[in-house]
Order: sequence, then structure tokens, then C-alpha cells
Amino acid sequence: MYTDLNRPPLVAGALRRALVRGTAGGDPDAFYSSLDVVAETGSTNADMLARAVDSALDRAVLISEFQDHGRGRHARSWVAPPRSAVSVSVLLRMPGIDPADLGWLPLLAGVAVVDALRSVAEVDAVLKWPNDVLIGGSKVAGILAEVAATAPIPSVVLGIGLNVSLTESELPVPTATSLALAGAATTDRDTVVRALLRALASEWTKWNRNGWDTTALAESYRERCATIGQRVRAELPGGGELLGTASGIDAQGRIVISPDDGREPVAVSAGDITHLRPQQ
Repeated sequence: MYTDLNRPPLVAGALRRALVRGTAGGDPDAFYSSLDVVAETGSTNADMLARAVDSALDRAVLISEFQDHGRGRHARSWVAPPRSAVSVSVLLRMPGIDPADLGWLPLLAGVAVVDALRSVAEVDAVLKWPNDVLIGGSKVAGILAEVAATAPIPSVVLGIGLNVSLTESELPVPTATSLALAGAATTDRDTVVRALLRALASEWTKWNRNGWDTTALAESYRERCATIGQRVRAELPGGGELLGTASGIDAQGRIVISPDDGREPVAVSAGDITHLRPQQ
């Protein structure tokens, strides 16, 4: 039973009818094969990675109302009060893809999240490379993709954490925000989950039908990426930093930075990116 009437639980049955094929009264052509909602877990990604040993499981969705060991990139923790966020992981098998292209999946997820939020929440969501979702310069969602297998079929668990109704005092860091704080048109999590998972299914299906060619996906990503054109600081793995202007995203999904000191542009595949104020 829940006591916070402003944060009702997700309705698993309704979500299954909307998103899972074969559900009585639902869409027979829906993308997903299963959808489970649990009250609490450590990490939906960890749970789904454990489930991925079942080779018959594919397009499976796990949502938790609360995570006490949620993880982001670089093993950072991500925790939100119960029923204040969307914490969802999806297992996706990707037959025929070059394992080298699996790194595009979290970027694709970023495109899907941005489009879903622009559509139903009516907020000006954008991407910060590689896959943080921002509203007004503050982070509202993060994405973590973890490879479950590379053979015989490349398989990835894709986790998305989205702040929905968090108040300012509940934000994990001052640079975060929530849909509620951003003045979203809706903070109904059922609506947001449906839009998010449908957008993810649509983008994945287009990529699959294109034979995993990244050309169209890369263009969609660039159109939504606010990092391009920004002066940035890249904190590089192993130490060191690079200051310059982000000039584009290359065919491998790397951020291309033109250094302030006039050197040739550098493609960065990993590292923390900070948007800086323009030089005066």
C-alpha cells in the first residue's frame, strides 16, 4: 500500500496491454515480449543482466518503483525516492550487428528519451554527449548500457533513469532537475513510460531495418545534441583534460573537439564532458 497520493504506483497490467504483444486486450504487434514492475530492487540493470542468461528472453522490460543501488555511467550511484522517477531496464538481442556498433545503442536511447519528453511532457529536452538528457541545462535523465553477450547474438541491457516528480530538496546534485521542476505538461509516470518505451521501440526498429547502418541514427543524434557548438572541457580517462569547442559527432559516435590551442580536432570516445561558458 502507498501513502503518497501525489506519487501513485505504476499500473503493470495497463502497461502490458499497451506495450507487450500477446497480452489479452492489447496490441498483437507490440514490440515488447514481457514487462514486469517490482516495488523495490537494488538495480534493474543488474537484475536484467542476471535474467539475460536465458537465451530465449528478448525485448523484456523491468521497471522498479525504487532502486537502492541504481547505477549510472562510471559506476556513479543514482537514487530517487519511491515512485518519484522512472527506473527501467530493457534487454535487447541484436542479431547481425557488428559488436563494435553496440556503443550506438545508448545514443539511440538518448534520441528516444528526448523525443518522448518533447512529445508528452512538452519540455525542451536535449542531449549532452554521450547520453545525458538535459532540460534548461540541468540533467533530467541518464542512460546506462551494459553488454550481456557478444556471441552468438550480441545482447545489451539498456537502463534509463528519469527524474519525474522530485522536488528541489530531493535532487541528488544541484545540476539535476525533474519533469515537475521543469514545468512539464505531465508528470504521470504511466504516460511517460508508454511514450519512452514506444519511442525506444520505434528508433530500434528503424535502425534494425536499416541493417544496423548508423548514418540516419547519427544524423538524428546530431540534431538533438546540444553539446555540438559548445565550448567544453573533456576530462579524459587516465587523467588530463582537453579544452575546446565541440564541432561534431563522428561515424563512431565520438565527440569531436577542436582544441583551444589550435591543434587538429580530436575525437574523444570516453570521458566526462562539461559545457563551459563561451570565452569572453
